[in-house]
Amino acid sequence: MRKRQFLWIVPLTVVAAGLALLHFVVPAIVDNAINAIEQGPRKPISAAAKKLHDTLHIADLHADPLLWKRDLTQRWDRGHIDIPRMIEGNMTLQVFTTVTKSPPDLSYDENSSDGGDDVTLLAIGQMWPVRTWTNLTERALYQASKLHRFADRSDGRLVIVKTVKDLDALLAARADGRKVVGGVLGTEGSHALSGDLDNIGRLYDAGFRMMSLQHFFDNLLGGSLHGTRKGGLTEFGKQAVREMEEAGVIIDVSHSSEKVVRDTLAIAEGPLVISHTGTSNHCKSPRNISDELMVQIAGKGGLIGIGFWTEAICDASPEGIARAIQAAVDLVGEDHVALGSDFDGAVATRIDVSELVLVTNALLDLGIDEATIRKVMGGNQIDFFRAHLPPA
Repeated sequence: MRKRQFLWIVPLTVVAAGLALLHFVVPAIVDNAINAIEQGPRKPISAAAKKLHDTLHIADLHADPLLWKRDLTQRWDRGHIDIPRMIEGNMTLQVFTTVTKSPPDLSYDENSSDGGDDVTLLAIGQMWPVRTWTNLTERALYQASKLHRFADRSDGRLVIVKTVKDLDALLAARADGRKVVGGVLGTEGSHALSGDLDNIGRLYDAGFRMMSLQHFFDNLLGGSLHGTRKGGLTEFGKQAVREMEEAGVIIDVSHSSEKVVRDTLAIAEGPLVISHTGTSNHCKSPRNISDELMVQIAGKGGLIGIGFWTEAICDASPEGIARAIQAAVDLVGEDHVALGSDFDGAVATRIDVSELVLVTNALLDLGIDEATIRKVMGGNQIDFFRAHLPPA
């Protein structure tokens, strides 16, 4: 009897050890490896830059920490962003995006929508609820629930912004000296709808106020900039755009094919966002759409979020970020440029969110005036959200 019991214990122990490794060790290793902070020289921060930075409202259009197994109420020594580091960096507002599908071996040139999916592996390895393992909408909703839980446990340091009233309350709290940051929910691609337009309402009710149409592959709405067909909006995609706007959702065309961007510009009543990108005039990369389309997006009142990683801006140092921002301002004007870091988006950066003062310092070193710095570091995004979020 004892021998039989022992024979059962051995495989069970092996299985338990394997599950523990999958849950506790592997996700942390992956997170640390692909959300790296590359070391590089740090220029001294001037007194003028520090003084200016402390008075800014800093906002960012795109970060993906909800994908990873991290409690954002705690300060971490891996990844790019969490609430304590946001407060250290003087952040006011962050768009937290939800990644629901990602092909392996990502290419900026071409990815098939029929291949594997790394987010499924992460969902299982990080022990997300079983309903998320096969349903992309449930993955988005689960990540949204994580942000709401972080807000509930943050001792008032994080608030979810869904309306202009929420945004104004956040700004008033910061004006009173409170150490508080705001979070807006967005999707990384509208395959998160799972092919059902009714899910726009479900996501909206969960707090989503910005939705991008594509990610790294073609989907039911249309072609990706990195897909196999790179086509325009499908009929389903056109319906989705109309219903998103009717619901009060801001549309993000990051990762969308140039045909999708043109089609969306043609039918959208409101302005578009391209939340994390570079500009082709500054960095020729398959990650970036044409300058012509950037100018059209800005011409309709849209917003261009400049990324912090090499493939988008060709130089991810703080000085490189500043030069990419300057190039975007030269292209579309100072009122249409914002930050779009892609923190924790499986990219390597040279800074984390606590070090944003280095960007302010670099912008001043370029000779950019304080009024423009206030706009591009967050003022434009806050004004945009005040104009396009629901009032209350």
